[in-house]
Amino acid sequence: MQVFYSDTFSLPLPDGHRFPGGKYTALRDRLVATGIVREDELSVSPLATTDAILRAHDAAYVEAFETGQLDRAAIRRIGFPWSEGLVTRTRATVGGAIAAAEAALQDGIAGQLAGGTHHAHRDFGSGYCIYNDFAVTALHLLETGLASRIAIIDLDVHQGDGNAAILGDHPDVFVFSMHGEKNFPFRKQVSDLDVNLPDDTQDAAYLATLDTHLPAVLGFRPDFVLYQAGVDPLAEDKLGRLSLSHAGLMDRDRMVLDACRRQGIPVSMGIGGGYADPIEASVVAYANTYAVAQEVYGV
Repeated sequence: MQVFYSDTFSLPLPDGHRFPGGKYTALRDRLVATGIVREDELSVSPLATTDAILRAHDAAYVEAFETGQLDRAAIRRIGFPWSEGLVTRTRATVGGAIAAAEAALQDGIAGQLAGGTHHAHRDFGSGYCIYNDFAVTALHLLETGLASRIAIIDLDVHQGDGNAAILGDHPDVFVFSMHGEKNFPFRKQVSDLDVNLPDDTQDAAYLATLDTHLPAVLGFRPDFVLYQAGVDPLAEDKLGRLSLSHAGLMDRDRMVLDACRRQGIPVSMGIGGGYADPIEASVVAYANTYAVAQEVYGV
């Protein structure tokens, strides 16, 4: 299983910033230490090209972000202070998503240890998301002829509003988001299929709901799936408001990946949100997603 990482590109954050930037390196270290992913399966994410990014994003927005010209309100909405390092890291996240998708076409499954930046819209960033890696990747696959029908399965606890806004009208993309009803973003977009969950939803109800709606996604007959495997539905997550266990998240991943494998649909994964305190609980959950992928695909 090929896995791409971008934590070697710095993510400069001030002391006390609420975003847990250290989780990416901690995840890579855990995957290798536990043998879930071998060193020779890991590659540094390439930087996405401007042409690729512009498939999903407005040129004026890209120019303003990359030259440090976004106004204070736009930077505040993103949630990260601007830096040249942030620009490089953001391009690596998108490049890693594209590389993982192309690897999944060869191997059936691949992923990156970042990504799922589903709050980024065409002309603005939001919620720690600057460029939308799944939107860029979906349009890259479609416009290069590598795929003809794509489904996004977004199981982050927060709605993939950027996915819906950019891709919602695209006839060859099916956007599915199952998320907390009362969580961010508070102004939700309309996906092809949105499923709202009440606060404190636990394993059994969550899995039954997913089992009910997953056939509609696969009924779209996608030939590629982008899986946003956010672990912020975890009970320990300080931004999640749901109450899943580690075992429940693994059952979630197993349900999605096994359904795709049985239908021969390649899957590329982005790790999405995870904000447990302490962050180790999120890192364990992220690693469990890759352990389930290894189990399901025998890689």
